[in-house]
Amino acid sequence: MEKILIVEDEAEIAELEKDYLELSGFSVTIENNGDDGLKRATEEDFALYILDIMLPGTDGFEICEKIRAVKNRPILLVSAKKDDIDKIRGLGLGADDYITKPFSPSELVARVKAHISSYERIASNPEVANDVVEIRALKIDKTARRVWMNDEEKTLTMKEFDLLTFLAEHPNRVFSKEELFSQIWDMAMVGDIATVTVHIKKIREKIEPNKSNPQYIETIWGVGYRFKV
Repeated sequence: MEKILIVEDEAEIAELEKDYLELSGFSVTIENNGDDGLKRATEEDFALYILDIMLPGTDGFEICEKIRAVKNRPILLVSAKKDDIDKIRGLGLGADDYITKPFSPSELVARVKAHISSYERIASNPEVANDVVEIRALKIDKTARRVWMNDEEKTLTMKEFDLLTFLAEHPNRVFSKEELFSQIWDMAMVGDIATVTVHIKKIREKIEPNKSNPQYIETIWGVGYRFKV
């Protein structure tokens, strides 16, 4: 049974999330403040983390950052704030998804299942020989999930790696943000455009020699993105 950690200070919301997730077959642990949530998140293993942003003690942003420094499991941020700046900050710290309150519990369950399924599919991939994509100075080792630019290894989050690899394997084709969300986040729903935009920005910071003039991931204004070869 997959274990999920919820860090949420509103008891009614936490219990509602727990009920729906347990009905879907998950084992759920709740912490109601940031300090206890951070301790449990870093000391125990969970399949996925659901973090409220505004918490007593350590906030969700810091918990997310600390988890991502030591674990590669999916992280979902939850907040009543609809500001893009919070979404951008959370995704930039390594979160895989951002859900704005109020939300449907069934939507939360769907996203949890999609993220866990995506992670497990990658982790169980029985590759024998390393599958490597090389484009000019960029090298992507799909099997080891490692990336180099000019022989310098770059550290990417799980979704950053998946997004970069998908684009590199479909060169010169333009994808809309909605198409990329559907492909990488494995969800048949309209995603938050900020999710894709922020991940593209973070990838560019790591692989583009000149971020103001991208040589790999090109923005096609009003449409989406294209990987140039």
